[in-house]
Amino acid sequence: MSAQGVAVLLSWLSCCGSALWRYSSNSPSYLIFSTRSTITLEYEGTSFLEWSVPGTCSVKNKSSPRTELRCSSPGVQTIRPIVVGPDSEEERNLSVQSSHICFLWYYRVISFFHNFTQVIIVWIYDPENADPSEILRNANEPSLNSIILSKQLATLGQKPIIFTSLQRNIYFPDSKMKNGTWHISVPMTTDDVLKEIKGNQVAFQDCFIADVLFLLTFPLLTMPEIPDSLPITSPQGSQLILAWATCVLSSVVVVADMETFQTNDSFRTWTRIRVPPNILTDDERHNVSDVNISWDGIFFLINGILYIKTFTAFKRLGRNENLPDGGIIGITSRKWCWARHLLKSKIRSIFAVWTKSELYLGYPLLKFMKIMTTEKLKSLLNISPTDTLTIHNVEYPGHPLEIALLLSYCSACTVNKKIYVVIYNEDTEQWMNQDFALDVHSDTFVNAHFLYSALPELVLWDKHRVYYCYHNFTETGVIQTPTEFGNLSRLSQNSTIHVIFIDYYGNVVVKMENNIMFYFKANIKDAVKLHAWTNSTLKSAVSMSSSGLMYLIHVFENGTIRPQEYPLRLEAKSVTFNSKEKCPYVAFLNNIFSVFFFLDKGQNVSIWTQIVYPENVGLYIVVESYGPNILQETYQVHYEVALGYCTKTMTVTFFQNVNYEAVDDYFKLQHQNTGLLLLHMRPSDSARLCPISQKVFQIAVGCNPRKYIAVKGFNKKECLQHDFFYHIEKSYLRNKPSKNLRVKYNWKEYGCPLRLDFREKFHPLVQLYDENGYVEDVEVNFIVWEIHGRNDYSFNNTMKKSGCLNEAQTWKSMIELNKHLPLEEVWGPEFL
Repeated sequence: MSAQGVAVLLSWLSCCGSALWRYSSNSPSYLIFSTRSTITLEYEGTSFLEWSVPGTCSVKNKSSPRTELRCSSPGVQTIRPIVVGPDSEEERNLSVQSSHICFLWYYRVISFFHNFTQVIIVWIYDPENADPSEILRNANEPSLNSIILSKQLATLGQKPIIFTSLQRNIYFPDSKMKNGTWHISVPMTTDDVLKEIKGNQVAFQDCFIADVLFLLTFPLLTMPEIPDSLPITSPQGSQLILAWATCVLSSVVVVADMETFQTNDSFRTWTRIRVPPNILTDDERHNVSDVNISWDGIFFLINGILYIKTFTAFKRLGRNENLPDGGIIGITSRKWCWARHLLKSKIRSIFAVWTKSELYLGYPLLKFMKIMTTEKLKSLLNISPTDTLTIHNVEYPGHPLEIALLLSYCSACTVNKKIYVVIYNEDTEQWMNQDFALDVHSDTFVNAHFLYSALPELVLWDKHRVYYCYHNFTETGVIQTPTEFGNLSRLSQNSTIHVIFIDYYGNVVVKMENNIMFYFKANIKDAVKLHAWTNSTLKSAVSMSSSGLMYLIHVFENGTIRPQEYPLRLEAKSVTFNSKEKCPYVAFLNNIFSVFFFLDKGQNVSIWTQIVYPENVGLYIVVESYGPNILQETYQVHYEVALGYCTKTMTVTFFQNVNYEAVDDYFKLQHQNTGLLLLHMRPSDSARLCPISQKVFQIAVGCNPRKYIAVKGFNKKECLQHDFFYHIEKSYLRNKPSKNLRVKYNWKEYGCPLRLDFREKFHPLVQLYDENGYVEDVEVNFIVWEIHGRNDYSFNNTMKKSGCLNEAQTWKSMIELNKHLPLEEVWGPEFL
């Protein structure tokens, strides 16, 4: 953040409350934090005297509450403000790196709707010598320094590309630079949104450019503020309510007790969401209890009734949408983005709505369906009809086709109740009761979030404690703290838990209502208290940036909202520095470059993974799978020891070995061996300071619906399409009609006709394509039939000349055998 931005934010943050201090850098998301970086220190309070810094660092003005710090030597630098009085401020142990990464890619996007493309304008900038507009991410063109830097690196061979992580496409820039910038055109998309700017390994003055990961989707519009509309808010004094779009992390809605805010760029810009007058009473407008966002609009839960705000209307949802007219206690949407998945039957839900006794799933275009009641659940779970069973909470797991119910169960219901977990698979339509029960007081409300993992893993929390369920509910307990036995309220001045943030990297942050935060990681069973960062009286929430990193959102009393980057990695290193906690491994490497693999008949998927760790530690690689038992796997493990370090390399090959020949029901066997598996490769042990190690991915076993076949030689662009008709002589038709058949040629389906010499034999070459283009020639046997009923064709060979020992199937025999089927279905692999 720039000095100007820091000054404005600091003045907003320092309204009142206890003293604290923080730091910032010019690099976005603290990507560069090195000996080359200017680190801004800022103290919030009235007792400041001066900064205490080590000898390897220097400050611009030691006695100023806000100053600049530079460290000439890499390593952990202990920084602390010295204050008046007997109390001392907490110190931070900042990890300053010695890095050759000095420069960053800057990009801006221009959308063209006439051809549905987006032009990404890219240039190189140095955060330490950049224009303030570049640091604030609102520059329309490069600064003079950036123009010179970009041109200098271009002469050395630098040229950026856009790489899409999901579909692995590569887009190259135009041949010439324009005013020190590169222009790269990409198609607008909703399913290939994760993009990365990569460059060549070119150095300038021993400095390289960091690759930049960002989210780019089909352009989104914020809802306009309509004159005379009224604020819609949460109850006075309540905490912020936040929701973000599952696969568009920059699209966020925040409900405060004075306004509702919406953004599509992580609050760089934002609008207020208001509602027309005379639809809600004043009490209803100020009583939002939950919010959610989807492509259909923004959903508000008010007094047990669901409302939706779209670009054109604000309306109440109920029986017309197959929803209850009242009594709704919760709404939720998917947390983890899976742009692709394999679903054998219907479409999957994107939204869940529930009452105490009924669960509804929501689909695009405001379609809802009731799928379960507690009466049916009692029967499925063998619970007595006289006992009390209610839907306590609902949450989507990491699996893209499942939804989990937290059920509240009690018999007498006087003091305690039990929380059970049941998971529903939308593909198989099966309900699975999990081996888990949590005893809580009868008036306790429990929230839950599932981790980004293959096996069902989740954290639950009440007002004071966090509970963990790891490895498919085989490890459960309370997240512990150094004191107070995991009671976070006692460690945060009797505050209560506001929200828990979980990211794709396994980081878990517990935010209290007074903005104190605790930190742990997936599969870790104890938490540490983070340094104070935000004033206790400020309304704050936690969200996820487009690159998957945590940032804070602050709402101020004047009705404005402001994002603030948060250096979670640096803060976690600081608080664990004195504990001497170490990561048990040095490196965890793999070749998993995609989160989705299709495995069709005759194919396999091979994954390579390597872990490096100190000798005598005894680590190994864990492969966890979750889904139907339809794959086999083979393992190859290579082990080396050198210079006190062990290296284990494991190659896992997944394949299917099903014989489809001469089976009674081909399609039934194919359906039984089709499905979706989630796999997770991780080290056997980890720690809070370990680098990113989680690799969760899908293997979809079955046919890729984006695959298609085409006959070689046909295309749709090299001819002038026009209305073209031809006639088939009636004597050549199978059913002997009374007149000739007039046929219109289908250009869209068949493309340009193929010109052939009628004296030559024609043998079609069938080729396989997918969304990325040509895959391979189809070398298996295939069937060709005439769709208009002609019977004047002949064959080149007889069965005897072709080497058949017995009479093979023919069109005539198959039509006679399957008279009840249409022509295109009388002959197929199921009849072989």
